[in-house]
Amino acid sequence: MQLKIDMHVHSHFSADSSISPEQLVFFAKQKGLNGVAITDHDRLDGARTIAKETDLLIIPGIEVASTHGHIVGLNVTKPVSSKLTPHETVEKIHDAGGLAVACHPFGLFKGGLGNLIDSRFDAVEVINSSAIPFGYSTNRNMRIAARLRKPCVGGSDAHYGPEIGCAFTIIEAEPNPDDVVKAIGEGLCEPFGKATPFQIRLKRMIENNKRRLTFALKKQDRK
Repeated sequence: MQLKIDMHVHSHFSADSSISPEQLVFFAKQKGLNGVAITDHDRLDGARTIAKETDLLIIPGIEVASTHGHIVGLNVTKPVSSKLTPHETVEKIHDAGGLAVACHPFGLFKGGLGNLIDSRFDAVEVINSSAIPFGYSTNRNMRIAARLRKPCVGGSDAHYGPEIGCAFTIIEAEPNPDDVVKAIGEGLCEPFGKATPFQIRLKRMIENNKRRLTFALKKQDRK
């Protein structure tokens, strides 16, 4: 069957995301998604927790900060250490039973790997809604995926609820994490999406600043 999945979403278990489990499910269903990959920064507990609380298909993932850029591990069974080299990170993701995805390779200020991507990766995130500049980034990502003959995926990289579903991947798979990841590895997927609208980006910035201010005030009160 065809599944519509946003392959790159951060819950509030990531320090830089405001998306609660309730918001994640609400916006995913509002956008007509069958599921999302929760790819919090350097941790898996958010995906595991949310998967137990909803009937929405949750692909457990992790966005790992390697020494030269970020790498998404999909359907991993254990945490992957950060600050390893890209090759070591890919190897650890594979050891954890996951799929290694080069995320936002050419997005400015996003910690992408750029031309360091090689054949050891399983897929390339060619559409990332939050990447700037969107058109340039998408074109460069598609070119490197084509050169390496790797499957292509798309995701919103959402850190704010309304961003969810701005980009997604159509996958020919049964609705379970193992089958979805297997289908991506076999190239039975196609990315779609557009840049996150400016108004939503602005609201996200405002929300982030509010969170930072609230945190700073609470920290001050504890002194």
